[in-house]
Amino acid sequence: MARTKTSGKIERLKAVLVDKHRMLIVLQDHPDPDALASATALRELVRELAEIPCSMTHRGTVGRAENRALVQYLDLNLHQCDRIEFDKFDLVGMVDTQPGTGNNCLPPEVTPHIVIDHHPCKRLTRSADFHDIRSRCGATSTILLEYLRSAGITPDVRLATALLYGIRSDTQDLGREATRADIEATGSLFPLANPRMLSDIQRGLVPRSYYRVLVQGLLNARVYRDATISGFADIDNADMIGEVADLLLRDEGISTVMCYGFCQGRLVISIRLSDSGRKAGTIAKHVVSRRGTGGGHDTYAGGQIILKENTPLERTILEEVVRRRFLKALGLQAHLGVNLLRF
Repeated sequence: MARTKTSGKIERLKAVLVDKHRMLIVLQDHPDPDALASATALRELVRELAEIPCSMTHRGTVGRAENRALVQYLDLNLHQCDRIEFDKFDLVGMVDTQPGTGNNCLPPEVTPHIVIDHHPCKRLTRSADFHDIRSRCGATSTILLEYLRSAGITPDVRLATALLYGIRSDTQDLGREATRADIEATGSLFPLANPRMLSDIQRGLVPRSYYRVLVQGLLNARVYRDATISGFADIDNADMIGEVADLLLRDEGISTVMCYGFCQGRLVISIRLSDSGRKAGTIAKHVVSRRGTGGGHDTYAGGQIILKENTPLERTILEEVVRRRFLKALGLQAHLGVNLLRF
């Protein structure tokens, strides 16, 4: 049944590709393995269906070691969006992100033709000629694999490895919000993938500055009963905000973490939850309410607030606002925090 449904979607997708000549795929600002693999899969799909050349763009950095290793392995030529002339492309696609989410560089005046994602559907997404949004799916890579199969395309070793890593990364090895489709996808991809490369990507080399950021994140962390907050005054690599949040969530007795940092004129926020009955996406929206954009899944989410003046006063106010809202969402607004590391 699922294959039949996807076959129908393939025909609708083909109709969108008619008489198009150049495609631009827009990724999230700091693309993760799922986004990188999904974009590569969409590029392959469009090439096979209509022989349309594709370029990829994003804003921000590819900072996390595994992400850089995946970009190198796939030999991706990612373009910074400030160097892209959107009017040169007659076809715009988005994967693992959507218009209006605030975490990508799509200009507000541009309506994408194709949007494929596994996050909750946004209002602007419905304006796209073709959209497939499956918020219950653990990874966008799972959705794109289904399209490849329906089109009769077998991923080569590189793409299969990337898709497999994308699914494993977004679902934490199928332990976080994975569905039967994600599990079946990993099973079918594993024989096609390069196990050694999977290990190399996961153990990507890091610069020495990586450890300085980790130490700073630990030193700045404060514990409020079963929640932890850590922040960075300035950070060059926004991916590290999520990585520190992941690390802090491993603290026994901690069920909720918020990590934030100022990067490229924005306050970037990552929220992580264990299985505590709350929803990270809801908390993220509350934290940035009326000031920025945010959202995500049940156990992991993010948000961003664009700085208006980027003054010390504005930063101080924003830090206090997001901390207060986060604690209020958890019912801890009156709880006094203590340093995670006490010497």
